[in-house]
Amino acid sequence: MESPTLAGWVGDVENFTGDQWQRRPAVFAPEALASPFDLDELDAAFDGGLLRTPYLEMVRSDKVTVPPEAYTTSRVVNGITHHGFADRAKVVGLLRAGSTLLLRRVDQWHRPTGDLVARLSEELGRRVEAFFFVTPAGSQGLAVHRDDADVFVLQAAGHKTWYVHDAPAVADWSLGELPDDEHSPLLLRSVLEPGHVLYVPRGFAHRAVGAAGLSAHLSLTVRDISLQDLRTALERKLCEGLDLPARPLGEAAIADACATLIDHVRVKLDTIEPGDLRLAARTAQAARRPVATADANSEAGAGAETPARTLAEAARSWGDGGSGAKSAGSAPISRTWRKLRDAARTAR
Repeated sequence: MESPTLAGWVGDVENFTGDQWQRRPAVFAPEALASPFDLDELDAAFDGGLLRTPYLEMVRSDKVTVPPEAYTTSRVVNGITHHGFADRAKVVGLLRAGSTLLLRRVDQWHRPTGDLVARLSEELGRRVEAFFFVTPAGSQGLAVHRDDADVFVLQAAGHKTWYVHDAPAVADWSLGELPDDEHSPLLLRSVLEPGHVLYVPRGFAHRAVGAAGLSAHLSLTVRDISLQDLRTALERKLCEGLDLPARPLGEAAIADACATLIDHVRVKLDTIEPGDLRLAARTAQAARRPVATADANSEAGAGAETPARTLAEAARSWGDGGSGAKSAGSAPISRTWRKLRDAARTAR
């Protein structure tokens, strides 16, 4: 598995995938800071003025719910009041009181993080999402819990102590906070410094406590296929080549559809192997993965018209008389407008 992004974090990718991936937690100290999102980028998001719920949330590990109005403000736009805009002063006040700031799906609104997520997703063949946590020293955002994802933690600022416990003892394990009577063995205790990368395998219980300064880290969650993904893939495989009306009309037609469907499934089931099902589920997941911005344009075919990636590029193409000036049917609209104008003049 050739993985430029992953290799920059873990070094020997072959050793990582063979010894640690989905087996045991590990901490790495790459030469360069891995996180494209840090406290400066967070300030820029606040300065931009558009950061709002549900992309930000304040959490505490003592089962106290922090209501959105405690860290957001309202604005009046065009006479209508809109709620949920991030209020930096309120957020800082809650951080000083021990709460943790959680930013959800940073990959959806921060382009460098989105590109990183897309590259890692391509390398691992998995869906990846990004979350950003800011925790004051001595505080804990979440109680010890299990995630339905492998997690890479990229420490961006401050120090944080991580405790990673063992994998679930049963196959039918639950997500979220561990019950009080479950005492999973501790496998790793480590203080992350800026630039460190922590890997937590899927399902391994963990918690983190701010150790020094204002701790900030980017969590990259790597989603794997679930039972529901396998069920959906199986249904699609079983129905391949099936030609039936979508809405059979009448009892006789419904009975015929039932018989045809059952016969078709029996035949198809004998041809599907476990590996086929797993591949179908992973292929469906790959279709939902993000694409890096640079790759999206480089894959355009020879001679194909590549859309502008930014408004500035679009403006230049308009100004140069390029494709932007002719897009969306602007030429036919111009001709129609001229006809209407000439007709109006003639009518005078």
